[in-house]
Amino acid sequence: MRIDLHTHSTASDGTDSPAELVAAAARAGLDVVALTDHDTTAGWQPAMDALPPGLTLVPGAELSCVSEDEHGRRVSVHLLAYLFDPAAPAVVAEQQRLRVERRGRLRAMAVRMAENGLPVDPDEILGLLPPDSPAGRPHLAQALVRAGVVGSVDEAFAGYLGNGRGYYLPREDTPVEQAIDMIAEAGGVTVLAHPFASSRGPTVTPEVIAALAAHGLSGLEVDHPNHDEPTRERLRGLAAELGLLRTGSSDYHGTNKTIAIGQETTEPDAFHALAERATGARVMVG
Repeated sequence: MRIDLHTHSTASDGTDSPAELVAAAARAGLDVVALTDHDTTAGWQPAMDALPPGLTLVPGAELSCVSEDEHGRRVSVHLLAYLFDPAAPAVVAEQQRLRVERRGRLRAMAVRMAENGLPVDPDEILGLLPPDSPAGRPHLAQALVRAGVVGSVDEAFAGYLGNGRGYYLPREDTPVEQAIDMIAEAGGVTVLAHPFASSRGPTVTPEVIAALAAHGLSGLEVDHPNHDEPTRERLRGLAAELGLLRTGSSDYHGTNKTIAIGQETTEPDAFHALAERATGARVMVG
């Protein structure tokens, strides 16, 4: 079996629609694909409706969270949540809070850019978003690409939107312990996404991961494009020490990134162990 447990569609910041994404997964020879858009489940039903024969869809989301280490340092972390009930009251309330906060943040950044002469229209950018989609910096980056200001999303982040750049504004993410509890109460399971991807910024410490494992975290995303082999080896050892499942995923975003769907995969035993722990939603088989 070929299993990719981390992909994104146009429901958040990917360039493939949910239907296009499951079609791409089938063409790539995947047997199982998880749809894990940022802080939304809006792509689940369109993906299910378009599911090709023989492909299994795992409904999920990538939750934007914040962690605090033993020294009080706050670090942004992403939590992959799988097979939870999307109608659970705590999930619905937190996704609604995040949508409102994210859209206000995007508008504020876009207004700053327009005031400084960059060819972006806040109303146009927000108007292109699906109603249930969260708003994020990738949407601003795509607007800069469309306007010809930059040649790629990566260039937009490097020059304008990265942490510490002139147009960056902080966001109010979910405390990671709260997110683990929220997903568990909704019948789902959680995996820490790209935990040691230092190219993205500061990362959590092994001590924080141990605390999260004690709090109910189920796994670590070990095989990820942003992890080199020494990093993967460290994470394999940490997962074994803490009794956490190991996953592998592409973090596919369509043409927004150069990573191919199915570039990294999860072992079948780890996938089945995750699925067995979940009670909130079922995998869908085409």
